[in-house]
Amino acid sequence: MIQKPRGTRDFFPDELEARRSVEETMREAVSRWGYREVSTPEFENLELFTIRSGEGIIGEMYAFQDKGGRDIALRPELTAPVLRMYVNEAKILNKPVRWYYFGDCFRYERPQKGRYRQFWQFGIELIGADSAMADAEVMAVGYDILNATGVSFELRVGDLAMMRSLLADLEPDLQKQVRACLDKRDYGALEGLRLHGDLAGSLRALIESKTLDDAFAITGAIPEEERIRETFAILDAHEVPYIQNFGIARGLDYYTGCVFEAFAENLGAENQIMGGGAYRLAHLFGGEDTPSVGFAIGFDRVMVSLGDKPAERELTVAVAATPEGRIFGIRVAAAFREAGIRTITDLMGKSLSAQLSQAAKHADYVAVIGGREAEAGMVTFRDLASGSQETVSLEEAVAGVVGSGTR
Repeated sequence: MIQKPRGTRDFFPDELEARRSVEETMREAVSRWGYREVSTPEFENLELFTIRSGEGIIGEMYAFQDKGGRDIALRPELTAPVLRMYVNEAKILNKPVRWYYFGDCFRYERPQKGRYRQFWQFGIELIGADSAMADAEVMAVGYDILNATGVSFELRVGDLAMMRSLLADLEPDLQKQVRACLDKRDYGALEGLRLHGDLAGSLRALIESKTLDDAFAITGAIPEEERIRETFAILDAHEVPYIQNFGIARGLDYYTGCVFEAFAENLGAENQIMGGGAYRLAHLFGGEDTPSVGFAIGFDRVMVSLGDKPAERELTVAVAATPEGRIFGIRVAAAFREAGIRTITDLMGKSLSAQLSQAAKHADYVAVIGGREAEAGMVTFRDLASGSQETVSLEEAVAGVVGSGTR
């Protein structure tokens, strides 16, 4: 028996329908903010991902050479492809550009709960706007999307300007070591780096600060202060609940200003379900230096956090027919389908009683067609939930299902 590759999954109909339902909820939420969907190839030139992160990232990717000897990789994330698309084909669009995406990505890493080698991301990129309004809008969109799914989460918002101001005098290699310590909250290792003065203490105090005023008391005045305060004020106007967090060290070499993360309340260690911030990537791919803000949501972790939440099931009608009623039964099934109703019929020549037994497992209603019904052009229509049954015209049967909604 050939097994599926490690770190991948098969989805049966119930689970896939639940995923599609959540996905559609997210699409509806983001569309209300004016974002429109884009799609990029599942594989790209390897350089697209190494140009910023270096070749060390190749070990975490599905990278290969195609038959033409070109270095190709399955996309490990979607921001770089979307920015590549913008630089290639959309630089002339009016700014800001509001795009969203939903797609599968691939990373060669150790699979665990909520972490797979094939996984799905839902995200947005707001390209060409450099303002507190833009930063706050993207965070508000992220909050709206997650809130619409029903997942329980906490949004943490900060800005890298304050931490960057404390690290400004350090050599790049030392900055990298400090970031690693801060990201892991390894204060012992941080003290071991022998930083000048009380820098280690200041960094720890910044991480533990609870308010903007506390943070600025540690760093002193910085040029970005006015914008940071404005961003928080606009978030408050959006009525987005959040926690101020100035200890986010992730992405110091990537993000340029605001950063934010969302954490689910029931996922344990792998509980981050959204991450984002302000960045500038377009110039790396041959475009102009362009301000952007975006985020990615780990769709699989959202689904794990939601648990076994069933999708709203579509109503199903089964058509059960005797040999004498089979031809009319095909017409009956067609009428239900034309009305947008999921309809199943017997394909195995089973007896009427066997068809009814099968219908009870999969359907909400059953249309029974015998020779008498076929001759009269009528349908014996049974509600399987209540057990009620009546013989009605085909039009009445279809109208009755259409008006009943979903179950």
